Parts: sequence; structure tokens; C-alpha cells
Amino acid sequence: MTPPPLLAIVGPTGVGKTGVAVRLAASLPIEAINADSRQVYRGMTIGTGKPTAEEQAALPHHLIDVVDPDQRYHAARFRADALHAIGEIQARGTLPVIVGGTGLYVRALLKGLHPAPPADPVLRRALEDEVRAHGSGALHARLAALDPVAARGLHPNDRVRIVRALEIHTLTAGVPPDPDAHARADWRREVAGWRLVMIGLRRERRALNQTLADRARAMLARGMMDEVRALLAAGYDETLPSMGGIGYRQLAAVIRGDMRLDQALARMIRDTERYAKRQMTWFAREREIRWIDVDEAGGIAGAAKTVLDVVAEEGLIE
Repeated sequence: MTPPPLLAIVGPTGVGKTGVAVRLAASLPIEAINADSRQVYRGMTIGTGKPTAEEQAALPHHLIDVVDPDQRYHAARFRADALHAIGEIQARGTLPVIVGGTGLYVRALLKGLHPAPPADPVLRRALEDEVRAHGSGALHARLAALDPVAARGLHPNDRVRIVRALEIHTLTAGVPPDPDAHARADWRREVAGWRLVMIGLRRERRALNQTLADRARAMLARGMMDEVRALLAAGYDETLPSMGGIGYRQLAAVIRGDMRLDQALARMIRDTERYAKRQMTWFAREREIRWIDVDEAGGIAGAAKTVLDVVAEEGLIE
């Protein structure tokens, strides 16, 4: 039997993935599956750049507003949820489109996850205490000494995954159940089970950075500060993993009086630029991606037309 079709649109934050997908929906019977690890949280809308109500009306989106900010959501759950959504979309005779920039989620869906032991709350707390005392760079250095393979795949500021990698190393006494059982998906496997077309959107770095700076300012203008106040008032502590998203912790510091708003904005812009760079580094390893430069294609409309042409050439829509 011919494998079912699947389209994926990936790339760094702010590059225009949602805009391209919405444009495609005007020409193709598609439904989107969110692959952004922050957009799954309820109440976190402005700061995560969720599709607007108009965009969601034009293109149905799945896996947005799935859990509350104090609930766990991870790559394994995303994979299960996304597979379920894909099955339902295909049953309706519609093309599922993965849209997002969380590389681990996309890779987990397409290539599976390595086995790893469950979290240990006591050990996790101890490691988090060390991060607060010494910084994530110190723990990354320790991980590099214990498990160089895992450390090479993680940025020194990636606190969550550094802690998880150290947790796995400790719980397995340095001998994971599988030689590659680290806190990441298997990028070396081939994609199986779908006729996959994977599109990567990119822009020249200076142009993208300008867009990211403008977007950060627009988030504040749209009321992101009020969004953070509402989350804190609802009892969602700023130390929650969900509140570690860019902007939330900085604005919480402003609300506490520990940081000026202009400082928070500067850090939001800096951290978003760094995040976009890390995303591009991640996606550069995906052999399946066909890259489209959004500006060279003529903007969002031109990029959508290019994707439409690729979909037609590959016969994803009959």
C-alpha cells in the first residue's frame, strides 16, 4: 500500500511558518498540527505567538491549548498526540501539516524516541538547585565529562535538557538501556510510514533578527505583561518549566520590581535571536528538509506558492 502523505513546515521562530500554512489552506484541504512546545499551554498566548483566532478559523489547528501551565508536556506525549491527530485528519481525507519549530518534537514524531528511565523527582530537584546555585553552564561541563555524546548535542544554556541528561546518566549508572538513550530523538533513522514532504523556511539572519525584535515589541504592545500577571495571579509560579519560555520569566521579574521593562525587552530580543540560531543549527541536520528562503521567494505569499508547487509535484494531493 502507498504510505499516506504528510507535509511538515519547520524553521526558526518568527520566520513565517503559520503565515505560509494559512496561505496554503486557501488552496489545499489541510489541517495543521502544532509542533511548538510552548503553544500547548493554556493561558500562554501572546508570548508564544499562537495563531490568531482568524488564522485558526482559516486553518484548523490541533495540539494548541492542550495542558495547563503546571502540567507536564514532553516529546513522547507530543508524539502520541500528534499520531492520533494525524489519523483523524487522514480519515477525513485531509492532508495533515506539521507546523512548528520545536525540532525535538518534529524528530520524535518522524523518527521515534530512544528509551529512557522515568523522571526522579528528588534527583531532579537536587539538579535544579545546582543550576540555580552555579548556572546551567557548570552542569553542562559536568555532563561533558560524564557523557560527551549527550553534551555535544545540547547548548550550555539548555537547562531543561542538561538536567534530564544528567538525570538519565545517574539513574542508569552511566550505562543507558540503549547506547544512544539520551534525552533526544534519533536523527539518524530514516522516516518511515509516510510520503513525507518536509519544508524548511529560512531568512537571512539580520532580516530575521529585525523581525524578531519588532515582534517582541509588538507582544508587549498587545498586552503580554497582563498575560504574565494573569498567570502569576492564577498561581502559576515563575519557576515552572512552562514559565521558562522567552519573555515570561523576564516580565515576572519586572512585576516583582527586580528588572526594568527596557531590560526585560532587551533580554527577550537577545534570547529570541539566540533561540532562532539554535533552531537553525538543529534543523540543519535534517536530511529530509527542502529549504525555502522566504525573502527570495517573494515573502509569505511567494513561499506558500513554492510549497504548493512542491506538494503538487510530489503528488501529496490527488
